[in-house]
Amino acid sequence: MGDRLRSIQQLNSEIRLHYIDDEAFRSFGKVLTGYDFSEIIAVMNNTSIPEDGNCYIASVNELEATAVKEQVQSGVYGSMDIQIGYCNGMNSNLNGLEYHKGSEINVAVTDLVLLLGSVQDIVHNQFSVKGVQGFYIPQGTAVELYQTTLHFAPCKVSESGFKCIVILPKGTNEPLPHKAADVTEEDKLLFMRNKWLLAHPERQVLIDKGAYPGIDGPNLRVNY
Repeated sequence: MGDRLRSIQQLNSEIRLHYIDDEAFRSFGKVLTGYDFSEIIAVMNNTSIPEDGNCYIASVNELEATAVKEQVQSGVYGSMDIQIGYCNGMNSNLNGLEYHKGSEINVAVTDLVLLLGSVQDIVHNQFSVKGVQGFYIPQGTAVELYQTTLHFAPCKVSESGFKCIVILPKGTNEPLPHKAADVTEEDKLLFMRNKWLLAHPERQVLIDKGAYPGIDGPNLRVNY
């Protein structure tokens, strides 16, 4: 894995790229140990990777029918209701950064890279890509991203794309029942239920849907 990461680091000198066990990850989240995700990963064999773009499904019955769902719901989320879905795709770019009020768990079904930042570095609804760090997550690894961690779709590290299980508080990423009038600056970032989003100005498809264009700097790309 060391040679693989070094190769990707050399191709992406503009991004601070680390292995997931690097000390730099501590402020963003932690690697989850003790849970057996093998059953839920096996279910993912029935999912496909789109030829272009990403496919995100927030809640999948087959994933939520696994034994680890109740364990994670009790242990990580303190018995709050959760949903289990997935994001599969061919993405290589940053494109945007989102956060939720509550942790997100990602289980890497394939090797992938996550580009992360800190909510604390958002100033007047603007975030500089200078604050982004990348983390290489190998197949089978589960990570908890804290609610103060900015993140978005994973980036692929092979031509075949990526697969990633996504666990969140139930209802996250559903359409808003209605958009209330903005009271605070942060309200401008609310994009979906429990989803605050900063879009990169180049990602017009998100802006056209109402995302706030709040990322300064190049739309970072992970080469492999």
